[in-house]
Amino acid sequence: MIPACTLLLFFLPASTHAANTPDGKEKPNVLFIAVDDLKPLLGCYGDPLAKTPNIDRLAAQGTVFNRAYCMQAVCSPSRNSVMTGLRPEVLQIYDLSTHFRLRAPEVVTLPQYFKQQGWQSQALGKLYHVGHGNIDDTHSWSVPHFKPKAKPYLLPENQPSKEDVARQQARRKKNPAVTGAKGAAYENADVGDDAYHDGKITTEAVKRLKQFKQDGTPFFLAIGYIRPHLPFNAPQKYWDMHDPARITLADRDTPPDGAPAFAPQFGGELRAYAGIQKEGALPADVQRKLIHGYYAATSYMDAQVGRLLDELNALGLQENTIIVLWGDHGWHLGDHGMWCKHTNYEQATRSPLIISAPGKNKKQTTQALTEFVDIYPTLCELAGLELPKHLGGTSLIPYLDNANAESKPAAFQVYPRSRPETGPMLGHAVRTDHWRYVEWQKKDGSIAATELYDMQTDPGETKNMAADSANAAIVKEHHDLLTNRLQTPLPEGLKLVELKKAGKKK
Repeated sequence: MIPACTLLLFFLPASTHAANTPDGKEKPNVLFIAVDDLKPLLGCYGDPLAKTPNIDRLAAQGTVFNRAYCMQAVCSPSRNSVMTGLRPEVLQIYDLSTHFRLRAPEVVTLPQYFKQQGWQSQALGKLYHVGHGNIDDTHSWSVPHFKPKAKPYLLPENQPSKEDVARQQARRKKNPAVTGAKGAAYENADVGDDAYHDGKITTEAVKRLKQFKQDGTPFFLAIGYIRPHLPFNAPQKYWDMHDPARITLADRDTPPDGAPAFAPQFGGELRAYAGIQKEGALPADVQRKLIHGYYAATSYMDAQVGRLLDELNALGLQENTIIVLWGDHGWHLGDHGMWCKHTNYEQATRSPLIISAPGKNKKQTTQALTEFVDIYPTLCELAGLELPKHLGGTSLIPYLDNANAESKPAAFQVYPRSRPETGPMLGHAVRTDHWRYVEWQKKDGSIAATELYDMQTDPGETKNMAADSANAAIVKEHHDLLTNRLQTPLPEGLKLVELKKAGKKK
């Protein structure tokens, strides 16, 4: 239940719907596109197998952030950070089931702030993710959140069995965070785009864009695509775009040498799906089919982005619309024997970020280290709005103006683990230009293990070099970066509530 104090937000005076920003300029529209489990397997990120012409078209209209990192490689905490502008360590929420307003009841979210400043703030699809009931944040939106009625599977043979459904329903009565029964890990039905979730919300988004145009209303339209999240279900034509003979498997299928045993994970989320073995290395043909499905699901989602861009152009809205597309985290596709997200490694924490904005540079890529907590201040500054004081990130405007602007020194990520021999731990990752350093801290602050990877000579993170005495100075440098960041004072005026019961941590 959300604290009663947050209900006071509903009784604040209605914001003005003036057509101009505080500096007198016309309010730009914002098209905010969140994509679930999207790693940089896109043409604009240099992937030769990707079929993503529409996201590539968006990239040509703006800036590609080649080294953008989520705050935590799992849906809810990552989205919490983007939407609140707060790091997971401030929210102290690392699970899927704890609503961020239990910790920060009065925080003003990104869409809520735009709504307060006169934008029509609307949401379609998956934006927040709290538990498997996908509880929303009503303060963020001007109208109720649109969630389409779409079946995950269209072919009877891919549905979960009745026995599995009954078993999972019984488990959910004891623990609401338990997911529903899983069917097949992929599907390729010969259907149109609107048969699945992402096509349905795109059709609704096109209707909303037409209404905004008719009303002359500045909008913050947030669209949450669920593909390429599991199951990899997409119309047959998107599977046909990819030749399975060209798909190669990961170069390495074992964890990094010298890594702590608890740092990797081996695809527990995937293994809940029907037809996927519960443990051990997946057969090569299964791996290839999954990778094929990931590419197909990405191409399906890309086609929906194309429909949005086409409609913006047709309505004459593009010239005054800021577009941001981001994936909430990366994904392991068999590298190190890992699948899904849930780690502090590069494959799980790095994800696409593309920003197109009126008056800013086009067709450029920046190598600057970027954190998703930077999205909130960037959109505010692009819209001519004063930055809220609670934000933990920094604006990316310098890179929109100059792709070679000086980068921040590091990007930070976090992921929890708990083991009987250590108790609860937080793995704090520091990504600098040259290195990835991970420090696994116990509840008392002591260090259980460290990891250090040379991202220039060993981008596949195959060898943990933290124990090498020759790297002692590098380890200390990154430890100090982490310590300084963790000692950053909490934002002034931010009301935080001590969580009485934390959600389940993975």
